Amino acid sequence: MLMSETTSPTPAPPGTLLLLVRHGETPTTGQVLPGRAPGLHLSDRGRSQAERVAERLTGLSIDGLYSSPLERTRETAEPTAASTGLSVTAHDGLLECDFGEWTGAALTELYGLPEWQTVQRTPSAFRFPNGESFTEMQERIVGALEELCAAHTGGVVVCFSHADPIKAAVAHALGSHLDQFQRIMISPGSVSAIAYVEGREPAVLTVNSTLDSLSGLKAS
Repeated sequence: MLMSETTSPTPAPPGTLLLLVRHGETPTTGQVLPGRAPGLHLSDRGRSQAERVAERLTGLSIDGLYSSPLERTRETAEPTAASTGLSVTAHDGLLECDFGEWTGAALTELYGLPEWQTVQRTPSAFRFPNGESFTEMQERIVGALEELCAAHTGGVVVCFSHADPIKAAVAHALGSHLDQFQRIMISPGSVSAIAYVEGREPAVLTVNSTLDSLSGLKAS
Protein backbone atom coordinates (compact mmCIF):
# COMPACT_ATOMS: atom_id res chain seq x y z
CA MET A 1 0.00 0.00 0.00
CA LEU A 2 1.42 3.33 -1.05
CA MET A 3 1.49 6.09 1.51
CA SER A 4 0.68 9.59 0.32
CA GLU A 5 3.45 12.08 0.79
CA THR A 6 2.89 15.61 1.97
CA THR A 7 5.03 18.17 0.21
CA SER A 8 6.19 20.97 2.46
CA PRO A 9 5.80 24.42 0.94
CA THR A 10 8.99 26.07 -0.17
CA PRO A 11 9.90 28.74 2.39
CA ALA A 12 9.85 32.29 1.10
CA PRO A 13 13.29 33.85 0.64
CA PRO A 14 14.24 36.29 3.39
CA GLY A 15 13.47 39.92 2.71
CA THR A 16 15.76 42.82 3.55
CA LEU A 17 14.24 46.08 4.75
CA LEU A 18 16.08 49.27 3.84
CA LEU A 19 15.06 52.50 5.52
CA LEU A 20 16.28 55.63 3.75
CA VAL A 21 16.45 58.67 6.04
CA ARG A 22 17.02 62.17 4.75
CA HIS A 23 19.16 64.26 7.08
CA GLY A 24 17.50 66.86 9.26
CA GLU A 25 17.24 70.54 8.45
CA THR A 26 20.31 72.77 8.33
CA PRO A 27 20.51 76.59 8.48
CA THR A 28 20.53 76.68 4.64
CA THR A 29 17.83 74.10 3.83
CA GLY A 30 15.65 75.44 1.02
CA GLN A 31 17.99 78.35 0.37
CA VAL A 32 21.15 77.03 -1.27
CA LEU A 33 22.42 73.92 -3.03
CA PRO A 34 25.00 72.75 -0.46
CA GLY A 35 26.10 69.60 -2.25
CA ARG A 36 29.20 68.01 -0.81
CA ALA A 37 30.70 71.16 0.71
CA PRO A 38 32.01 70.35 4.21
CA GLY A 39 31.14 72.15 7.41
CA LEU A 40 27.34 72.21 7.17
CA HIS A 41 25.71 71.07 10.41
CA LEU A 42 22.16 70.48 11.60
CA SER A 43 20.09 73.36 12.92
CA ASP A 44 18.23 73.07 16.23
CA ARG A 45 15.17 71.90 14.31
CA GLY A 46 17.33 69.40 12.43
CA ARG A 47 18.63 67.95 15.67
CA SER A 48 15.06 67.56 16.90
CA GLN A 49 14.19 65.76 13.67
CA ALA A 50 17.14 63.41 14.19
CA GLU A 51 15.91 62.59 17.70
CA ARG A 52 12.44 61.95 16.30
CA VAL A 53 13.84 59.51 13.74
CA ALA A 54 15.46 57.49 16.52
CA GLU A 55 12.18 57.43 18.44
CA ARG A 56 10.23 56.26 15.40
CA LEU A 57 12.66 53.41 14.78
CA THR A 58 12.18 52.03 18.29
CA GLY A 59 10.91 48.46 18.10
CA LEU A 60 12.76 47.53 14.91
CA SER A 61 15.63 45.06 15.17
CA ILE A 62 18.21 47.02 13.20
CA ASP A 63 21.23 45.20 11.81
CA GLY A 64 23.23 48.05 10.33
CA LEU A 65 23.50 51.83 10.28
CA TYR A 66 25.10 53.57 7.31
CA SER A 67 25.52 57.22 6.48
CA SER A 68 26.78 59.56 3.85
CA PRO A 69 30.14 60.89 5.14
CA LEU A 70 28.87 64.49 5.31
CA GLU A 71 28.37 66.09 8.72
CA ARG A 72 24.63 66.68 8.43
CA THR A 73 23.86 63.03 7.72
CA ARG A 74 26.20 61.68 10.37
CA GLU A 75 24.67 64.03 12.95
CA THR A 76 21.20 62.82 11.95
CA ALA A 77 22.34 59.23 12.52
CA GLU A 78 23.82 59.87 15.99
CA PRO A 79 20.60 59.56 18.06
CA THR A 80 19.73 56.27 16.33
CA ALA A 81 23.25 54.99 16.96
CA ALA A 82 22.94 55.93 20.63
CA SER A 83 19.55 54.25 21.04
CA THR A 84 20.55 51.03 19.25
CA GLY A 85 24.14 50.72 20.44
CA LEU A 86 25.27 50.31 16.82
CA SER A 87 28.09 52.24 15.22
CA VAL A 88 27.49 54.26 12.06
CA THR A 89 29.50 53.27 8.99
CA ALA A 90 30.22 55.96 6.40
CA HIS A 91 29.42 54.87 2.84
CA ASP A 92 30.31 57.01 -0.18
CA GLY A 93 27.44 55.50 -2.15
CA LEU A 94 25.03 57.47 0.04
CA LEU A 95 26.66 60.83 -0.69
CA GLU A 96 24.78 63.83 -1.99
CA CYS A 97 24.92 64.41 -5.73
CA ASP A 98 28.11 66.20 -6.81
CA PHE A 99 26.73 69.54 -7.96
CA GLY A 100 30.10 70.68 -9.29
CA GLU A 101 30.18 74.41 -10.03
CA TRP A 102 26.65 74.79 -8.69
CA THR A 103 27.73 73.81 -5.18
CA GLY A 104 26.76 76.52 -2.71
CA ALA A 105 24.67 78.47 -5.22
CA ALA A 106 21.51 80.18 -4.02
CA LEU A 107 18.39 78.43 -5.28
CA THR A 108 16.82 81.75 -6.24
CA GLU A 109 19.71 82.28 -8.68
CA LEU A 110 19.44 78.78 -10.11
CA TYR A 111 15.69 79.04 -10.72
CA GLY A 112 16.35 81.64 -13.42
CA LEU A 113 18.81 79.53 -15.41
CA PRO A 114 17.55 77.80 -18.57
CA GLU A 115 19.31 74.63 -17.38
CA TRP A 116 17.01 74.53 -14.35
CA GLN A 117 14.15 73.45 -16.57
CA THR A 118 16.23 70.47 -17.70
CA VAL A 119 16.98 69.62 -14.07
CA GLN A 120 13.26 69.54 -13.32
CA ARG A 121 11.81 68.05 -16.51
CA THR A 122 14.48 65.81 -18.07
CA PRO A 123 17.07 65.24 -15.34
CA SER A 124 18.36 62.10 -17.08
CA ALA A 125 19.87 64.40 -19.71
CA PHE A 126 21.61 66.72 -17.25
CA ARG A 127 25.11 66.79 -15.80
CA PHE A 128 26.11 69.45 -13.29
CA PRO A 129 29.01 71.56 -14.62
CA ASN A 130 32.19 69.72 -13.59
CA GLY A 131 30.03 67.48 -11.41
CA GLU A 132 27.91 64.37 -11.49
CA SER A 133 24.98 63.48 -13.72
CA PHE A 134 21.67 62.37 -12.22
CA THR A 135 22.08 59.04 -14.02
CA GLU A 136 25.44 58.47 -12.34
CA MET A 137 23.96 59.47 -8.98
CA GLN A 138 21.14 56.96 -9.36
CA GLU A 139 23.49 54.17 -10.43
CA ARG A 140 25.70 54.96 -7.44
CA ILE A 141 23.03 54.82 -4.76
CA VAL A 142 21.21 51.82 -6.27
CA GLY A 143 24.52 49.95 -6.35
CA ALA A 144 25.19 50.91 -2.74
CA LEU A 145 21.78 49.67 -1.61
CA GLU A 146 22.23 46.38 -3.45
CA GLU A 147 25.58 45.98 -1.70
CA LEU A 148 24.05 46.64 1.71
CA CYS A 149 21.20 44.22 1.00
CA ALA A 150 23.72 41.51 0.21
CA ALA A 151 25.60 42.26 3.43
CA HIS A 152 22.46 42.12 5.60
CA THR A 153 20.17 39.59 3.91
CA GLY A 154 16.97 39.21 5.88
CA GLY A 155 17.78 42.13 8.15
CA VAL A 156 16.91 45.78 8.65
CA VAL A 157 19.31 48.46 7.45
CA VAL A 158 19.02 52.20 8.04
CA CYS A 159 20.74 54.50 5.55
CA PHE A 160 21.12 58.24 6.21
CA SER A 161 21.41 60.13 2.95
CA HIS A 162 20.15 63.16 1.00
CA ALA A 163 17.00 64.15 -0.87
CA ASP A 164 18.06 63.61 -4.49
CA PRO A 165 19.77 60.22 -3.99
CA ILE A 166 16.80 58.95 -1.97
CA LYS A 167 14.36 60.19 -4.63
CA ALA A 168 16.41 58.42 -7.30
CA ALA A 169 16.48 55.18 -5.29
CA VAL A 170 12.71 55.29 -4.72
CA ALA A 171 12.08 55.98 -8.42
CA HIS A 172 14.25 53.00 -9.36
CA ALA A 173 12.42 50.73 -6.92
CA LEU A 174 9.08 51.88 -8.34
CA GLY A 175 10.23 51.13 -11.87
CA SER A 176 9.78 54.80 -12.73
CA HIS A 177 11.95 56.59 -15.28
CA LEU A 178 14.52 58.93 -13.80
CA ASP A 179 12.81 61.85 -15.55
CA GLN A 180 9.90 61.42 -13.11
CA PHE A 181 12.02 61.36 -9.95
CA GLN A 182 11.48 65.08 -9.25
CA ARG A 183 7.81 64.26 -8.58
CA ILE A 184 8.83 62.43 -5.40
CA MET A 185 8.97 64.53 -2.22
CA ILE A 186 11.61 63.71 0.40
CA SER A 187 11.42 66.04 3.40
CA PRO A 188 14.14 66.65 6.03
CA GLY A 189 14.03 63.94 8.68
CA SER A 190 11.70 61.76 6.61
CA VAL A 191 11.93 57.98 6.26
CA SER A 192 11.25 55.98 3.11
CA ALA A 193 11.19 52.17 3.18
CA ILE A 194 11.99 49.67 0.44
CA ALA A 195 11.78 45.90 0.80
CA TYR A 196 14.14 43.75 -1.21
CA VAL A 197 13.45 40.03 -1.66
CA GLU A 198 15.70 37.87 -3.81
CA GLY A 199 14.07 36.98 -7.10
CA ARG A 200 11.41 39.67 -6.85
CA GLU A 201 11.07 43.31 -7.77
CA PRO A 202 11.62 45.77 -4.89
CA ALA A 203 8.52 46.84 -2.96
CA VAL A 204 8.19 50.45 -1.82
CA LEU A 205 6.48 50.35 1.57
CA THR A 206 6.40 54.02 2.45
CA VAL A 207 7.76 57.30 1.10
CA ASN A 208 8.52 60.56 2.92
CA SER A 209 7.09 59.35 6.23
CA THR A 210 7.47 61.85 9.05
CA LEU A 211 4.77 61.07 11.59
CA ASP A 212 4.19 57.56 12.85
CA SER A 213 6.11 54.69 14.40
CA LEU A 214 7.91 52.45 11.92
CA SER A 215 8.06 49.37 14.15
CA GLY A 216 5.43 47.51 12.11
CA LEU A 217 7.35 47.61 8.83
CA LYS A 218 8.39 44.23 7.42
CA ALA A 219 10.19 43.27 4.24
CA SER A 220 7.73 40.50 3.37
